[in-house]
Amino acid sequence: MKKTTIILGLMLSISSALFAQNTFTLSSSSLGGQATVTEEFNGFGCTGKNESPQLSWENAPEGTKSFAITMYDPDAPTGSGWWHWVVFDIPSTTTTLVSNAGDIKLNLSPEGAIQSVTNYGMQGYGGPCPPVGHGLHQYIITVHALKTDTLGLDKNTNPAIVGYYLWNNTLAKASIVTYFKRTE
Repeated sequence: MKKTTIILGLMLSISSALFAQNTFTLSSSSLGGQATVTEEFNGFGCTGKNESPQLSWENAPEGTKSFAITMYDPDAPTGSGWWHWVVFDIPSTTTTLVSNAGDIKLNLSPEGAIQSVTNYGMQGYGGPCPPVGHGLHQYIITVHALKTDTLGLDKNTNPAIVGYYLWNNTLAKASIVTYFKRTE
């Protein structure tokens, strides 16, 4: 009985480890659990570098034809959150974005990718900048595996419309969460 239990437990551990390794996963080599001045927005009273983090993803589901990246703050005092970054039409052959790819002037994002407007009213990445004294905000960065090559939208499309198209075309998604608190 003891030997059977040990073998069964070992088999479950191995199968769980194998299954977990094959899930759609997003990671970052430059971003930790707390955003820093590197990611912080430069504007609205914030004085950060406004550099988007490096992102990598793996194990996209079969049928993925493109990707999209979003960064959202559900804690913003707006009643509807705040969209900090919206990138779509990323080719299916892409599995990484380099640091600062969100700066559209640098042209570091994959060819064909579109960075549309954020709630800052500009295209590209706009980092964390919560109100002073508002406490920690969470920033959810999500990669969407899409069943379409293109969303058929342009750089002036607002985040709500992009979100609607993402909702209709997402096969799978993976997220990482970071936090930021403004102290002054």
